[in-house]
Amino acid sequence: MFLKAVNCEGEYKDKWFICDLISKSILKVGPHNEVQVVTDNAPVCKAAGLLIETQYPHIFWTPCVVHTLNLALKNICAAKHTEANEVVFEECNWISTIHGDVMFIKNVIMNLSMRLAMFNEFVNLKMLVIAETRFASVIVMLKRFKLIKHGLQEMVISEKWSCYREDDPEKAQFVKETILNDLWWDKIEYLLSFTMRC
Repeated sequence: MFLKAVNCEGEYKDKWFICDLISKSILKVGPHNEVQVVTDNAPVCKAAGLLIETQYPHIFWTPCVVHTLNLALKNICAAKHTEANEVVFEECNWISTIHGDVMFIKNVIMNLSMRLAMFNEFVNLKMLVIAETRFASVIVMLKRFKLIKHGLQEMVISEKWSCYREDDPEKAQFVKETILNDLWWDKIEYLLSFTMRC
């Protein structure tokens, strides 16, 4: 049940402020009617959740599972090279390369009207334009690419693709070689099968 939304613009959102907002909602519903508070995993939210547990021992704070999974995907799909993250980076940096390839191919197709018209001729689904707000957007884009794989492959081996590559032959060749590379598609398949288990 949605109770209310609070505009916190200009407020200092420390654990006390967040705890007070949650407490007011608990009082509105009645503490005896509530058993759990769910927030994202920000340290300030965790601290507010612990304050709530102190005030109401029968109410438990729980981190949001979606936020937790998003943080896990961030660590996997956009692994940064740091000393603390060395192992994850070594194992997962290929994912950033695959994502970069997909975004490059999407841009090459969508940024030239003739290529986009050709894409629409060979593929019956639209090319997604994903907002890079969450790391699951990488997975969403890869799922769409898997769905349109055969259309993309037909497009790049067509004579039309050869006709419209003159504006930038290097980009057109990279797109063609990548889309026809079975090992590249195997990596996408592996990543999607792995993340489906998250």
